[in-house]
Amino acid sequence: MAAMVLATARLLLRGSGSWRRSRLRSGAPAQRQFSSGGAYPNIPLSSPLPGVPEPVFATVNGQEKFETKVTTLDNGLRVASQNKFGQFCTVGILINSGSRYEAKYLSGIAHFLEKLAFSSTDRFDSKDEILLTLEKHGGICDCQTSRDTTMYAVSADSKGLDTVVGLLADVVLHPRLTDEEIEMTRMAVQFELEDLNMRPDPEPLLTEMIHELERDMSNVSLGPAPFPELTHIMIGLESCSFLEDDFIPFAVLNMMMGGGGSFSAGGPGKGMFTRLYLNVLNRHHWMYNATSYHHSYEDTGLLCVHASADPRQVREMVEILTKEFILMAGTVDVVELERAKTQLTSMLMMNLESRPVIFEDVGRQVLATRSRKLPHELCALIRSVKPEDIRRVASQMLRRKPAVAALGDLSGLPAYEHIQAALSSRDGRLPRTYRLFR
Repeated sequence: MAAMVLATARLLLRGSGSWRRSRLRSGAPAQRQFSSGGAYPNIPLSSPLPGVPEPVFATVNGQEKFETKVTTLDNGLRVASQNKFGQFCTVGILINSGSRYEAKYLSGIAHFLEKLAFSSTDRFDSKDEILLTLEKHGGICDCQTSRDTTMYAVSADSKGLDTVVGLLADVVLHPRLTDEEIEMTRMAVQFELEDLNMRPDPEPLLTEMIHELERDMSNVSLGPAPFPELTHIMIGLESCSFLEDDFIPFAVLNMMMGGGGSFSAGGPGKGMFTRLYLNVLNRHHWMYNATSYHHSYEDTGLLCVHASADPRQVREMVEILTKEFILMAGTVDVVELERAKTQLTSMLMMNLESRPVIFEDVGRQVLATRSRKLPHELCALIRSVKPEDIRRVASQMLRRKPAVAALGDLSGLPAYEHIQAALSSRDGRLPRTYRLFR
């Protein structure tokens, strides 16, 4: 049986060979006009094929390249508009007011108004009626308050633009603010506060405390100890307003230090070559966290570093931070500077791929400067930052009075005067203290 199978296989192979020879004798089949084979053997890939029509590419003129048009109405209201491809649009209202303009007494009004947004108005009896109106145009709404800006925004189908604009005007100018809505908002805020107390997050608490210091011109803010296992500290120095030319060098400096955290959601990549990772987290395994933040406003700014460690090593942690502040005004490696500039540019361009982010960028810039710098202009400013710019802005920052905020077990925290002296020294070391009795 096996012999018969082998014989059959030999016959098939012989047959296929004879068929191949007969095909070669009869001549090759006709070649197609356009193929990747030998039809055009002498034409390189970089040249167009003969007989192929010339491609026609879409073009835009200078008036349509992401230009933001700003129109001022008779009543002084500024309207910023920008064309963007797609079926949906984002429209909103930005107000130059936020939590930093609140009085000491009854603070938190901005957050309260954020929760009350898109409730009943003169035209709409309830929030459900507003949402139903938006759903007819596939719309969603949002209100956000920051320290200096209040923003109402709606994203919806472009065909419903007139309806959306009228709805926004009614929400902002004619809210009813009924007793029932205020009570519901009060309950929502109380729930948020209770949740924060049960799961305290040190970063927003320290950020709030250090901003209070800057506003009150105080020295140091010491909080309660909701974090028994760690001590958290934040040291901040005044930077500059986002209206000043030094805003871009400060943004690059923050990125070079490790702004935004050491890791991204996609895994270790972002921040692994920043100073706070290489010089702090990578060398001192007992440091739980080290992150740089840059907050900038219309009249001032704040660059701060937040760190966490065991309460027994608070003094060493503070000295590590003060040394890093001093090193900001030292030698700047060209490679690390280029890496920080590339990362900042990448972050800027990726964020601006989202329509709501473009809306917020347009609104904030027009609100502050009455115009908008286009992305390629900002990228050019980032690329122009030199090592001497980083040293200059860091030296100016170090001449200012620091703000210190801390949470947790603070028994080992150095005195404010010692922290200030370290930031004024050449090496960032804390003054040595000696005890006769332990």
